[in-house]
Amino acid sequence: MPFPSQSALVVVDLQNDFCPGGSLAVPDGDQIIPVVQEYVDSFAAQGLPVIFTRDFHPGNHVSFAQQGGPWPPHCVQETPGVDYHPGIRIPPEAYHIIKGFHPDIDAYSGFEGELKDAANPLTLDQLLRSLSVREVYVAGLATDYCVHATALDALKLGYRVVVIEDGVRGVNVNSGDSLKALQDLRQHGAQFISAAVRP
Repeated sequence: MPFPSQSALVVVDLQNDFCPGGSLAVPDGDQIIPVVQEYVDSFAAQGLPVIFTRDFHPGNHVSFAQQGGPWPPHCVQETPGVDYHPGIRIPPEAYHIIKGFHPDIDAYSGFEGELKDAANPLTLDQLLRSLSVREVYVAGLATDYCVHATALDALKLGYRVVVIEDGVRGVNVNSGDSLKALQDLRQHGAQFISAAVRP
């Protein structure tokens, strides 16, 4: 599965708390893992950037219900829920963007995060530009929130965006939310593909 030389894969929030058994589980969220893994392996084999984003919340994060937000506590620092799902094999050269780490600032888009453990923290946009990336492939959780926000920001910043349609799953708090999110991305210019491997 060859990809253009100036492309990168962004895997959004494939974390324990967003998978079955987690505190904010996406229905069948773990079922995308075989598809995501295929892309991770292909990008890594071609020496192309693989970037993982994840929520990295303090215990008093503004998005939590106890603070007046819409969600139960999830992806809290120093808990198992913040970790990537154990079913995904992450290449050692992958980049890691953390978001939502300020108590008072919500962050759905990976473009609101920073490169983890960098001496000089980079935003996702700065990282992509430093790697000469022009095309972003997006997979992960959840379609109707962080995937949508990340892909939309990428489009607004001028990247060509390709959504891996069978590599995303949504929360669907309201019926049809994921479909609306995908339609919105399509209207903004995103392209869509499906993987050869399906769960």
